[in-house]
Amino acid sequence: MPKRALGKGLEALIPKGPPAASTDAGERVVEVDVTEIETNPYQPRKTLDDVKLKQLSESIKEDGLLQPIVVRQSGDKYQLVMGERRLQAARLAGVPKVPALVKNVKDVDSLRLALVENIQREDLNVIEVAYAYRVLVGSFGLTQSDLAQLIGRDRSSVANTLRLLNLPDEVQKMIVGDQLTGGHARALLALPTQKDQLELARRIVKNNLSVRQAETEVGLVSKKKRKTKEQPEEKPTHIKFLENAISNHLGTRVVIDEKRGGKGKITIEFYNHEDFERLATLLNLPLPR
Repeated sequence: MPKRALGKGLEALIPKGPPAASTDAGERVVEVDVTEIETNPYQPRKTLDDVKLKQLSESIKEDGLLQPIVVRQSGDKYQLVMGERRLQAARLAGVPKVPALVKNVKDVDSLRLALVENIQREDLNVIEVAYAYRVLVGSFGLTQSDLAQLIGRDRSSVANTLRLLNLPDEVQKMIVGDQLTGGHARALLALPTQKDQLELARRIVKNNLSVRQAETEVGLVSKKKRKTKEQPEEKPTHIKFLENAISNHLGTRVVIDEKRGGKGKITIEFYNHEDFERLATLLNLPLPR
């Protein structure tokens, strides 16, 4: 599979200049009632900057929506593919209709295009990116290598981003809330336990530490751990192998705790109701309706 760069394909998706009636590929640009556009269920963006949204809304009131959003047909309505912020701003501005490029795209491409758009504009925090990666890996059966080629990133970059979902929930909320940067998050991953990660994250926020200062703190904590031998006992190789195998298969964090006598437990994490249903489907479990 050829490697796709993040920047390629967007100009083809969003035509320059005034909207045309149709495109050479049979796609069309139409004026769509904002009430007829459904949310993209694969939209990776979970938060919107209220100030920037208001600014864009005022601009749309003044000049209209200059760049079409991208949608796909969904029954007798449309489903958003790209342009979440523009659509929300248009609704806030009270605009009844917006220009939209109608494309035929699959579910996996719907998420990929929304992800690419937001990564290009640096609109997603690293946790939102990691969550989108996990959906692509878990729901669409992609390997990390497949995903890296699909979005034009190195496999190691994809793997390191997915690891951010192993951080404590409180730390992830700090990242989503812009209290911690992606650089802080990656530094915290070097610590051996979630307790250490959470404690240092709180110190970073309290003392407004830079990424470089956080990295120094990580080194000090790790050095202290080695001296006092407080690091937890390392799990057997076969247990770590099983954890990684099940985690990669399910696309989420899995922890195996083995006790004496061969007994133990497996903990499978999920991040919201949709993620729980995804895991239940993968495990072939019936869900009450």
